[in-house]
Amino acid sequence: MKNFLAVFLIFFSVQLGYSQQDSLKKTSNSKLIELIEKTIDSSTSYYDEGIYAKSLILNIELLDLAKQTKDPSYLNKAYRFLAYDFMAINDTLLAKKNFENAKKYAEILNDDLTIGLSFMDLANYHSVTDLDYDKAIQYHDLSIYSIEKSKDSTELIKAYYNAAITALYEEEFEKSKDYLDALSAHSFAKYKPELFFASEKCLWALYYNENKQFLKAETYSRESIKVANSLELIGEKADALEQLAISLNGQKKYKEAYETSLEFKDFSDETKILIQDAQSKAALAKLKIDEYRHEIEYQKEKTNFQVQIAENKNFINNILIIVCLSGLLFFIVLLAAYLKRKDLNLALLKKNEGYLKEKEKSELLAKAKSNFFSTVSHELRTPLYGVIGLSTILLDDPKLKSHEQDLKSLKFSADYLLALINDVLQINKIDSKNLDNDESLFNVRDFIQSITATFEYMRLQNKNKIIVEIGPEIPHYLKGNVIRLSQILMNLVGNALKFTENGIITISLFLEEEKITKNYSILFSIADTGIGIPKEKQEIIFDEFTQVEPLNYTYQGTGLGLPIVKKLLHASNSKIILESDLGKGTTIKFSLSFQEVTEEIKKEPTTLLNKTLLKGKQILIAEDNRINQIVTKKILEKKGVICTIAENGKEALALSKQQSYDLILMDLNMPLMDGYQATIAIRKFNTEIPIIALTAVEIEEVRNEIYITGMDDIIVKPYDDNKFTRIILENLSKNRNSKSNQKAIH
Repeated sequence: MKNFLAVFLIFFSVQLGYSQQDSLKKTSNSKLIELIEKTIDSSTSYYDEGIYAKSLILNIELLDLAKQTKDPSYLNKAYRFLAYDFMAINDTLLAKKNFENAKKYAEILNDDLTIGLSFMDLANYHSVTDLDYDKAIQYHDLSIYSIEKSKDSTELIKAYYNAAITALYEEEFEKSKDYLDALSAHSFAKYKPELFFASEKCLWALYYNENKQFLKAETYSRESIKVANSLELIGEKADALEQLAISLNGQKKYKEAYETSLEFKDFSDETKILIQDAQSKAALAKLKIDEYRHEIEYQKEKTNFQVQIAENKNFINNILIIVCLSGLLFFIVLLAAYLKRKDLNLALLKKNEGYLKEKEKSELLAKAKSNFFSTVSHELRTPLYGVIGLSTILLDDPKLKSHEQDLKSLKFSADYLLALINDVLQINKIDSKNLDNDESLFNVRDFIQSITATFEYMRLQNKNKIIVEIGPEIPHYLKGNVIRLSQILMNLVGNALKFTENGIITISLFLEEEKITKNYSILFSIADTGIGIPKEKQEIIFDEFTQVEPLNYTYQGTGLGLPIVKKLLHASNSKIILESDLGKGTTIKFSLSFQEVTEEIKKEPTTLLNKTLLKGKQILIAEDNRINQIVTKKILEKKGVICTIAENGKEALALSKQQSYDLILMDLNMPLMDGYQATIAIRKFNTEIPIIALTAVEIEEVRNEIYITGMDDIIVKPYDDNKFTRIILENLSKNRNSKSNQKAIH
């Protein structure tokens, strides 16, 4: 994006020199207008060629001519052109002042187009100069509104284009899409210059890359490159190559991405040379302008001296000496300031280079960490799926009743290991700020009951009792982030049960005073009669991998539960309150806000889990792991499902062509043809059959790719039997084309 802001779709004008002022007084009004128009044309040419010194000199003259006409439109133009000249030579204070003067005359003129252009000027100023993108977006919207009223399509194209660039810099991607959609309207096509299409398509490529839609990004990047090649646009081609490399890398086309990045580097180097040349021209222009100002001052002083010579020659000589000395001193000060600024710029450049290198290293480390957690997740969850699934199946076998306790212990151990994996992945997700913020309706009392039921085996193992206290003033139904609340309570209740034997765990919910209308602030309290936490340990237990080590107690955890709770509460604008005494137990409290639920929402029908609906259904299971095949098939066959196994995606594709199935369970990572490729191929001839992705990797990494390929839902292995059944029933009962994206189950 580094070249986009350099493209301003505003055409500037320039001025004439001071030598024409005297002759101007003798011209008629029509000749004055003619002289102004010629000055505008000349200044525009100099500005476009990067000769900013001459452009500025002419624009100063243009302002004097405009003042003679007292015409607000010419005064508006003169101040606008002066402002862009000052921006070009990095004199931001004068640039802002002239933009504001231009806006004042636009308001006097009361013309929609002129007002819209003034708003566009201020938006560009804040985007480029002080990087205040929020203020820039406000001015862009005002600009678009005014120019739309003027019905000037050419200027409206520029307004949308500049607004899209600013929104992308602010990372307001949905807002940038609105601007780009408006920009791509067919009605604008005939007003766009040919070179404009290269930048526009590159902006689309950037938008789709940021939204992980890499195929679309690749298409727009290549179209941009094609236009840039035909018009020999170096900067635009460099931007398009950069976006193409990103899109190819996102599609895992690493070799082609690498080759494209090399080509991008070559063009980027050429672009840097052009930018440096433009900067050199701007610096040279500033020096020439300073010389021009000094020359004017000198000429004025010379004139004054000539007037005074006749009166007192000695006095004039003294004044000249003082002026020369002052000029010399001024030059010395100016030179010293210039040299100091040059040194500071060089130092800043070196620091920026160091920062960029460190930033690249940090990004590489973060990516490596993310890849590591993804690999660990897949490699551990896949065998756990087999262990948990088989133990669940064996527990339902009446012939193995004598081994029921052993099987429960086996399943508990597997569940504990899965919880450990999820804790580690949760820490990584929080650190990467990739938390789920979805809100949903839930029954408070049923929800707490499901939490306590999850720990029934652990409760019995440690001979504990769980008491639930819910204040009668708390509504039955609330709306909020129930997934995050579940993660918090599971960790806290699990901790209380682990460190308590022959005791009581009390889960309490009380309504605090209402903070916001229709919002309920609920105080949660989890109290136990367990071993307690020493005072000196109460601060450090919220650090990752930290454990309290009391005497005469053998339990060892991971030290992740409380850190996860603390970070989740922080993300919800809440905090954890700890009260504990060694040997007397622990109480942990926190507050969360939930929305009130209307009667209409409460009456919405809920999906019933009718397992008999699965009887006789034909389901294709695409899975290469033999143990996972057995587990999934046995779970489904117990419910009367007729199962067919496909060893890989290629075999699944062939079977789906030969036979009609009610649903396909598609593993993602398979040999010969993976789940993504198989789904894309199946969708070419069957768009109705529900396809559910089976994966053991972290869902946030694959969610977009799964839905883009045409799959309808996601099941993360290992899964709960009831949730597994529910998600299959929901997909069987809905028409695929009318479904919305479903939540993944864990």
